[in-house]
Amino acid sequence: MNQPFSTFEYNILNTFGDKGKAWLATLPQEIERWKRTWGLRDLQPYSELTYNYVMSGFQGDLPVVLKLCVESEHEEQALKAFAGYGTVALVEHDENALLLQRALSGVKLKNQPKAIEITCDVIKRLHQAPIPQPGKFPHMDTWLAALDKDWNIPHEQLHLARTYKKSLPPSSPSILLHGDLHQDNILSHGKEWLVIDPKGVIGHPLHELWACIEDLEHDIPFLATYFGYPRDQLIKCYYVHLILAACWCVEDNLEPTLFLDLARQTQKKWMP
Repeated sequence: MNQPFSTFEYNILNTFGDKGKAWLATLPQEIERWKRTWGLRDLQPYSELTYNYVMSGFQGDLPVVLKLCVESEHEEQALKAFAGYGTVALVEHDENALLLQRALSGVKLKNQPKAIEITCDVIKRLHQAPIPQPGKFPHMDTWLAALDKDWNIPHEQLHLARTYKKSLPPSSPSILLHGDLHQDNILSHGKEWLVIDPKGVIGHPLHELWACIEDLEHDIPFLATYFGYPRDQLIKCYYVHLILAACWCVEDNLEPTLFLDLARQTQKKWMP
């Protein structure tokens, strides 16, 4: 752990406070612990670290990824629930450590040719996973309830998100969603694409689409046509989730500007 990772440290300390500080202090020992426990070798940290410490390496001859989390939340349960439907395989897990199949070559889908088309195919496969037993995962309604709180973001944007939230389709049909399916979470693996980092949340399929939008002008019409949703419904859902993401940034003491700017662009482009 000789490399600097100031952005990573900043995220951990701002999000988790003293718990995060204690976790960072013990991280070198934790890495050695899991190397011994799971027989890992040649571990190398990824260059872009956000909220988890992630390393690539090998378990014997098997290419793997070691992911150490302050809080793993529902990821191991989500990976089990999505097993066989397009996510990387969960090799081992214990406490807040996950050992995962490593996608090869592991190129991110973002900026690749036909990225949105491939994303749609990935979503279609993911959404074929069986619905888990009630209570295993949070519900999207619980996530969206955060919009009803007071946040330090522009009131007009928060008010508009609350209004649009009421117009979204009801919970039924509810399926298991990834919950954060942006195109950096879809990696090449031979001739297929595999998904990483599922949050695991129950909700209407429409709520899966917002995170994968990269090109407002192209992706929104394409997604609406592909999945058969009214375009204005998808736009409203996209706006709602942008503001929700901004609220979560504020909650974690992080900068919400990216999501607020995207919301303004969406309103200017699609909401005359």
